[in-house]
Amino acid sequence: MTHAPGTTPKYADFEGLRQQAVALRRRGHSLRQIRDELKVYNNDLLHRLVKGEPPPDWTKRPNAKDDLREKARELRLQGWTYDRIEAELGCSRSSVSLWVRDLPRPRPRHTPEEHRALMQDGLARRRAAEHEERAGIKRAARDGVGELTDRELFLTGVALYWAEGSKSKPYDRRERAVLVNSDPGVVQVYLAWLDLLEVERERLGFRLLIHESADVDAAHRFWAAIAGTEVSAFAKPTLKRHNPKTVRKNTGDDYHGCLVIAVARSAHLYNRIEGCWEGIVTQSAARLR
Repeated sequence: MTHAPGTTPKYADFEGLRQQAVALRRRGHSLRQIRDELKVYNNDLLHRLVKGEPPPDWTKRPNAKDDLREKARELRLQGWTYDRIEAELGCSRSSVSLWVRDLPRPRPRHTPEEHRALMQDGLARRRAAEHEERAGIKRAARDGVGELTDRELFLTGVALYWAEGSKSKPYDRRERAVLVNSDPGVVQVYLAWLDLLEVERERLGFRLLIHESADVDAAHRFWAAIAGTEVSAFAKPTLKRHNPKTVRKNTGDDYHGCLVIAVARSAHLYNRIEGCWEGIVTQSAARLR
């Protein structure tokens, strides 16, 4: 007696068993139920009996991403971009692409001009927010300084001068207090420092360093107001020649050149500054040990 290939005498009627298994499968039976019904305990044979027949839906394990997939497709059909769907559903871009790639691309919501305008508006808002954040940091830091004591102003002035003022060299001892700067704040701190040291204003000489194409008269008025003096107190300005090959960035109404402040008979003052600076350096170095 011959048997169907891969069967045993017990399961010789393979086609008959298959017909029964398929019928049970189509009625919604699981593999376990078919096994128990037909008494087929060989798993390989059991799978061959129902080959080609999909399992009933109730036997399928639920997919946790089925709801996300359906939502992603719904949003895509509403014209959402991949980025918006990804952000909305909290899933990866690759998953979004896999779920909706068979759907048509959404029509652009904006014209190129509208898109550029939106980008510029967004950039302007971001810059405004960044500007406000910087301003807040500066306000808090400014208010945190509080009222300067004489000692604090004295040490500040020494450090400021040593950073910005002219200095004698071992090979060229000039011992003159001269500061050149374009920052009105630096000038104001320096003048307040000189007042603290009781340096008479009559000993101060003012001169303007400025590009020849600038408004020299306006610059004189600007620095005279900062220094609390008259324009007539200024010496003849030093004008920088214009180089046509150079693209200048220091132009506009906020360009006032540099103010030179020279203190007459300042050898004693200069040596005092140099000594104080050495003291600051010595004390700071000691803190590094």
